[in-house]
Amino acid sequence: MSEKAFKIFVVEDDEWYRRLLIHNLSLNPDYEIQAFENGKDCLARLDEQPDLITLDYRLPDMKGLDILKQVKAMNEDIQVILISEQDDISVVVELLKEGAYDYIVKSRDIKERLLNTVHNIRTRTALKQEISSLRKEVKKKYSYQNTIIGNSQATQHIFELIDKATRTNITVTVTGETGTGKELVAKAIHYNSNRAKMPFVAVNVAAIPKDLIESELFGHEKGSFTGANFRRIGKFEEADGGTLFLDEMAEMDISLQAKLLRALQEREIIRIGSNAPVKIDCRIIIATNRNLLEEVKLGNFRQDLYYRLYGLPIELPPLRARGNDIVMLAKHFIQQFCAENKMNNKSLSAEASKKLMSYAFPGNIRELKSIMELAVTLCDQDEISTDHILFGGGHDAMADITSREMTLREYDIQIVKTFLKKYDNNTKLVAEKLDIGVATIYRMLKEDKAS
Repeated sequence: MSEKAFKIFVVEDDEWYRRLLIHNLSLNPDYEIQAFENGKDCLARLDEQPDLITLDYRLPDMKGLDILKQVKAMNEDIQVILISEQDDISVVVELLKEGAYDYIVKSRDIKERLLNTVHNIRTRTALKQEISSLRKEVKKKYSYQNTIIGNSQATQHIFELIDKATRTNITVTVTGETGTGKELVAKAIHYNSNRAKMPFVAVNVAAIPKDLIESELFGHEKGSFTGANFRRIGKFEEADGGTLFLDEMAEMDISLQAKLLRALQEREIIRIGSNAPVKIDCRIIIATNRNLLEEVKLGNFRQDLYYRLYGLPIELPPLRARGNDIVMLAKHFIQQFCAENKMNNKSLSAEASKKLMSYAFPGNIRELKSIMELAVTLCDQDEISTDHILFGGGHDAMADITSREMTLREYDIQIVKTFLKKYDNNTKLVAEKLDIGVATIYRMLKEDKAS
């Protein structure tokens, strides 16, 4: 038995045939069946939202075509099967044009045809409901107020620009340092636009070898080059009706930029090995961590393509410029990581928050996420302390020091402590590395304790 019964209205004035239909449909215990002798009674109960109506074409009070039109006007998702002795092909065609799912001629051996058709409708309805549910979840997931965490002035400005971008199909250029969330912004724009029900296709231009990028974007015909054993649809066609997100746009080889420009201007592409143009309709969002105008001046990027792509610019600020958003994001990542790993949620101490706020985050949001996941893993208590906040994952350890405002003497002390940690508290070795006396190191450490 399914979680939700499949509701069927049987509308038939012939009592014997009505019982036959009910009997055949009742063979499936998942079907909930209600029977009506006329069209008027059926229409009066449409608020019960049946999934399917089997409808006699000739009823004493109304024509099947009129009932069909009223059903579809009220709820186009209700499927209708017409059942009648009428076998005029022109009538059948008209009924199908008006939205009937199928037309079955009355007979005693209707069982197999009826059950197969109802099964197909039920499968299609379930799939449609699942897709609708998934789309709602995706839209909720990519609601930019839910996915882009923060309340700083910089973040609010990003929200305003995303909101503007969702209202039209203007090309969007998202810029910012690596790890600032450019693809997240692109998805937020797509899933909150009128293209949300269509595909979002992302292509990392830098990750695709130079000799394959054209095929990746435009597709190819079978036999067009060695290894092309079948026709391949490119990303432009895959994104038709939706959004094509081109990440790391500045990395595109200049030889391909002319073909991209033509595709954008003509709204059509030509697969490799073909002369036939294919019309496309997809919104373009690009992202880059470089200054494209500078790349134009250096001769690495076509000026005409630059102006064709520029559209609405959205510059994402580095995390270090987003103030208290750092702590908000840190708490979000803690909660997310704990939930994913079925752990009790952990809090963040005030000292740990201050430590995070004092760091430069060269890796931006991506780095913060990794730092907080490590902190949760290292923390055996309910509260994350400064000891669990470890910086440096591949970055210069001095970045943490220089990101804070201190006196010159305080900087000197922190540098000494950093070197001591690096060389396992070997004071003599540290003195040699820094070209200072061992006594100076001890004096600095004493000053640090006294402060």
